[in-house]
Amino acid sequence: MRIPEETVERIRQSTDILEVINDFVSLKKRGSNYIACCPFHNEKTPSFNVNPTRQIYKCFGCGKAGDAVRFVMDIENIGYGEALRYLAKKYGVEIEEQEQTPEDLLRQNERESLLIVLNFAKTFFQETMQTTDEGRSIGLSYFRERGFTNPTIDAFELGYTLDQWDALLKEGQRRGYSRDLLEKAGLVLIKDGTTGSDKKVFDRFRGRVMFPIHNVSGRVIAFGARILKVDKNQPKYLNSPETTVYHKSQVLYGIFQAKQAIRQEDVCYLTEGYTDVISLHQAGIKNVVASSGTSLTTEQIRLISRFTPNVTILYDGDAAGIKAALRGLDMVLEEGLNLKLLLLPDGEDPDSYVHKVGADAFKTYIREHSQDFIDFKASQWLTEAGDNPLKRAEGISDVCASITRIPDPLKRQTLSQRVAQVFHVSEQSVISEINRLLRKQQDQTKKDSERQQRVSDGGKKTASDPSSAPANSSFDDINSLLDGFSEDLFQPATAPDTAAPGKFYTDERTKPVRTPISYQEEECVRLLINYGARELEPGITLCQYVLSELHEIDFQTSPYDLILTLFREAYGRGDILTANDFLNRRSNASGQSDDIALQSQAIHLTTPRYEISGGWLKHEILVPSEEEIGILADAAYRNILRIKKMLAEQRMAALQQLLREASNKPPEEADQLLAEFMHFKRIDIEISSLLGTVISG
Repeated sequence: MRIPEETVERIRQSTDILEVINDFVSLKKRGSNYIACCPFHNEKTPSFNVNPTRQIYKCFGCGKAGDAVRFVMDIENIGYGEALRYLAKKYGVEIEEQEQTPEDLLRQNERESLLIVLNFAKTFFQETMQTTDEGRSIGLSYFRERGFTNPTIDAFELGYTLDQWDALLKEGQRRGYSRDLLEKAGLVLIKDGTTGSDKKVFDRFRGRVMFPIHNVSGRVIAFGARILKVDKNQPKYLNSPETTVYHKSQVLYGIFQAKQAIRQEDVCYLTEGYTDVISLHQAGIKNVVASSGTSLTTEQIRLISRFTPNVTILYDGDAAGIKAALRGLDMVLEEGLNLKLLLLPDGEDPDSYVHKVGADAFKTYIREHSQDFIDFKASQWLTEAGDNPLKRAEGISDVCASITRIPDPLKRQTLSQRVAQVFHVSEQSVISEINRLLRKQQDQTKKDSERQQRVSDGGKKTASDPSSAPANSSFDDINSLLDGFSEDLFQPATAPDTAAPGKFYTDERTKPVRTPISYQEEECVRLLINYGARELEPGITLCQYVLSELHEIDFQTSPYDLILTLFREAYGRGDILTANDFLNRRSNASGQSDDIALQSQAIHLTTPRYEISGGWLKHEILVPSEEEIGILADAAYRNILRIKKMLAEQRMAALQQLLREASNKPPEEADQLLAEFMHFKRIDIEISSLLGTVISG
């Protein structure tokens, strides 16, 4: 159902973009704005900028930008209406909508439908555990035996599914959910060998306690299920399959319940199992997540890095726990996070140990026994090596190999000193080993790249392959090969005479190439959006000046052409558009409209990447601001001149081409072309002199 426009406005007025984004990534104040590492692409240095005054965000790395609604749409990969419902729920805004019918559900996209049916299953499993005899006697009793209290059971939305073939299937169909949708959500299975009317469908989860798996925003996206009876034909744990909404390598169990505590404590504890997370959470250690029964992945580490750069791995103290810790160690370092490791006493896991010693003693154990990765690895190697010098050398090399995974050179330098201290060797020998391993990695990367290139070229020799060079190459031969290379490199992918001038040229093999005039058009609309209503002199606004100077000129680049047109239309009505007119533009329910591009451009053009340091003001170092009338007027004046100069240059280039083709045309036509060329040449020279540009005759 469509959300009424007045309700949409209430949702927007209630929303605080800092609160919304803080649910997914940790923001830090910088000047008047907030920054973070971007949640939409992998980066080590923060380029994600949030402006609380304008309620917008902008990533200077990948270009993502928008308001709170757009952020929720992008981070959750959901539609416009669903993002509004998410924000309405967060801020307690009531939405008056009719209850969804099965027909309404079919009209939604698949992702939203799956989230709805998974939420139904979660509620069904909860009610089954609380209201049925089997659920209370088996499911609820199991959680009670684990020591879980009602608030903990509610916080993780734990449940139970009956030991029946189709209890969920029948209830789901009774409520209007199709069998196909239940199957796509991973809730039911089709018996092998059955098709058509003979198709046999049954519940995937039967007779198990249920652990809902939530995404960062708290939506149920999958389930983990533990069987309680002894059955050699059934796995102890059974997880949902991969679906449109669930990719297990990108999910951490407990992240929704833990994210605020992770941010507050500035450290994330990483465990292996569901009950480890739940028991520690109940004990007051809430900044804990699990890798959901999978080996730790890069995507999971990056999810942690949204909230903290500090990770402590809590694994069992047995051989399997040590192996798992070592397996994840290098991956965490490679993502630039600070890592500590903690092995619990042999035979204990986080769940059993916190029940054995209590919350306070467990916290003390973490504080006193956590090791950085160098001490952790060194203790393993030194115990194994004893007095064997070769084993010690192997251990040093292994620790150095982990250090090479760290992207920050300064960190590598500092840690090399630590390795030298632990193994009682010279720091220079450690640095030499790290450099040797780095060179080895670089050589291997180069070889892999060349091998891949040869495969993509069908086995042909590549330029970097030494065997591809002629046996008797001379400098003259090399120079002849390079002749014209620079010109070819900077040519547009599509010839100018086959594409509209000023547009972005694209090609499958290259990134989009911007024309010079597009940068000046961008600067013009930036000035209009930010300062259109400012008076350059009494009675003359910047908007009036720019539009009068460009009254017969249309921009060539989208969306700057559309923005200029909107300013003209508004000015014709006696109005001057402001930044808010573009920032508050809303996309339609499908999210496909020019408004998205306009809003994104407005954010880009109103969000400065850098701010003047407060230290400069403290020391009375004054930096002129472009908002000053004289500077602003000069910026607008010079921008208009550059646009007109580039248009003259474009016309001259076109006339030159026509003159080259005029050999078979009447002389008077060639004379007319030449006269027009000279006219634009004089304009070009005049503008160049006004700009102070030196040009050749």
